[in-house]
Amino acid sequence: MKINVLSAEVYNQIAAGEVVDRPYSVVKELVENAIDAGASEITVEIVGGGKKLVRVTDNGGGIEHEDLPYAYFPHATSKLKEAKDLFGVKTLGFRGEAIASIASVSKMKITSKTPAGEAHSLSCEGGKLASVAPAAGGNGTEVTVEDLFFNTPARLKFLKSDSQEEGDVASMMARFILSRPEIAFTYLSGGKVKYRSFGDGLSAALAAVYGADILQNLYEINAQKHGVHLSGFIGNRNYFKPNRTYQSLFVNGRYVVNQTVAAALTNAYAGYLMKRQYPFYVLFLEVPPEIVDVNVHPNKADVRFADNQIIYGSVYSVVSSVLDGNSRALEYLASTPTVASATEVAVLEEKAPIKQEVAFPRAEMSYERAKKELQFEIPIQAGRGSVPRRTFNDETTLEVHAPSPAEDAFEENKKFLLEQEKKKQQKLDPATLAFKGELFRTYLIYECGNDAYLVDQHAAHERLIYDKLREKMERRTVVSQPMLVPFVLEVNAQEFAFLERNFTLLREIGLEIDEFGGNSVKVSSVPSDLTSIDLSAFFAEILASYESLRAIKLADLLKDKLASAACKAAVKGGEKLSEGEVRALLEKMNGDMGLKCPHGRPVAVHVKKSELEKLFKRIV
Repeated sequence: MKINVLSAEVYNQIAAGEVVDRPYSVVKELVENAIDAGASEITVEIVGGGKKLVRVTDNGGGIEHEDLPYAYFPHATSKLKEAKDLFGVKTLGFRGEAIASIASVSKMKITSKTPAGEAHSLSCEGGKLASVAPAAGGNGTEVTVEDLFFNTPARLKFLKSDSQEEGDVASMMARFILSRPEIAFTYLSGGKVKYRSFGDGLSAALAAVYGADILQNLYEINAQKHGVHLSGFIGNRNYFKPNRTYQSLFVNGRYVVNQTVAAALTNAYAGYLMKRQYPFYVLFLEVPPEIVDVNVHPNKADVRFADNQIIYGSVYSVVSSVLDGNSRALEYLASTPTVASATEVAVLEEKAPIKQEVAFPRAEMSYERAKKELQFEIPIQAGRGSVPRRTFNDETTLEVHAPSPAEDAFEENKKFLLEQEKKKQQKLDPATLAFKGELFRTYLIYECGNDAYLVDQHAAHERLIYDKLREKMERRTVVSQPMLVPFVLEVNAQEFAFLERNFTLLREIGLEIDEFGGNSVKVSSVPSDLTSIDLSAFFAEILASYESLRAIKLADLLKDKLASAACKAAVKGGEKLSEGEVRALLEKMNGDMGLKCPHGRPVAVHVKKSELEKLFKRIV
């Protein structure tokens, strides 16, 4: 076997697969460089979802013209000098891989000027450098990336649509605005301004990203716990979102998705969350650099803590105290909790009548002492059918004893076969069923040989109407009815891209939906059979499907809505039916006694003659 030494062109393209996989990751790396350069103003422009163009301009310190070639070299960086520096990383970038990786799969140009120097530029196409040349430009750096993956078509074809890529870039920019509220950001897509912030604080940054109305639903916290500083905003007890795209965590200024912190927050909100609801939060976790490892993920998307239990316990105790309104909550709320309602503040003050000025001691508690204290603060939550034990490893998960995939598959197959066999036995010829009367104006009684069937007239009629409505949906024969006042839904960039991708399907089921400027959509018409549909709840259910990143089946999402419409239209229990109506209902059921209503209740109950005789002691 011959061992080959790869060329720089090849290994940079391999590295690009780890560091730069999509346009949003290009934006991420370039903006992080601008932040590390000390910029106070950063402008990001993209075209074609970032596939055609990404341009990042900043007013930072700039690059000396003689250093421009080194910017393209792999593992060349201004942020580290020695290996020991890895244990105290304070910058967002530090590996020196990003520029070299991006340049190897694009047409890239860097123009930069230091305060004391002249502007110069250097281009690179597919990893091949040109020469440094004088250029026009102000202080700072402008990086232009064109035709991403032009020389690696295999990667290019796996990129998403322009709107989906733009949604992910917009999401990344929203988090930059939130993570660096002291920096003025401008983000443009296709020449249109999508986000603009002015570097005037976190409240203003939240308003720039989510709208000013959001502030009235949030608590602002600022807490010191066991040497961990936690600050930012969390949703109140009644403010939730349909997916996790509204959750942002920044550890020492770096956006990460961390299971330890996520578990602490989810458990803190557990008593207030309903199904398919997720808490809103924008939180900043500051810990000493030496107890957090930022070098554990290729694109720095996660970190590893020296002690997960300390982190979990600190976050959980602070957030749960604020949500539950216990006496310690006032210690954790920001000194001017302007976002909490007057009622909520009054409740907190009543529970802690002696309000003291908040002072956060900097003395750190030892891990040993903190662990003892946290034993009384961390809840144990049991999963269904399990005896869990919380373990504080890198993932901070609950240990759950669950059936193996093979066992699950076997049980599902067995259940399916039994149901199919049962259905065969419950299908009868309507002509063999003799109507014998009704009970309580709700249950219709039929006799067939030595068997009796009690049919719930409401459940049966409800199922028949539901099947008719669903058939119309599936055949695309839905008639739409215009709304007097259009329904307008404001979403974030990722959710908008998700909805836009499904506009055609939504229109096929009778919803006239269109873009309404920015990240808003407008619904002008609804299916005529569902005029009373709760559009807020319906779209919340659709957006909850975003979390799984699966293609959604809108006919399935409409099941509950169709069931509600069928329920309202069906005959009710206690309503007297004529003989003709009873006969028509049985005919439409086609003798199927195994039907269930859309809510899962049985339509008919089977009683054998022998069972009745046992009740009357005729047989034993």
